[in-house]
Amino acid sequence: MALKILDSCINCDMCDAECPNQAIALGGEIYEIDVDKCTECIGHYDKPTCVSVCPIDCIKPDPEYVENEETLLTKFLRMHG
Repeated sequence: MALKILDSCINCDMCDAECPNQAIALGGEIYEIDVDKCTECIGHYDKPTCVSVCPIDCIKPDPEYVENEETLLTKFLRMHG
């Protein structure tokens, strides 16, 4: 499943630089995650780095975009071949 940044985001800039898929960008008010690019770091790391570096724990699974590990790996391979 893709990840989502909650409204409690404080725009600390920690997650943006950590995303290997460049799926995180500053939106209108807070950082946002592009669900088409988010693989929860599958193919890169053991766990999502954005979640690891977020100082206020505001990055959570997005229930609107449920994906299994196989789907996330396919997405990674499509982007990074």
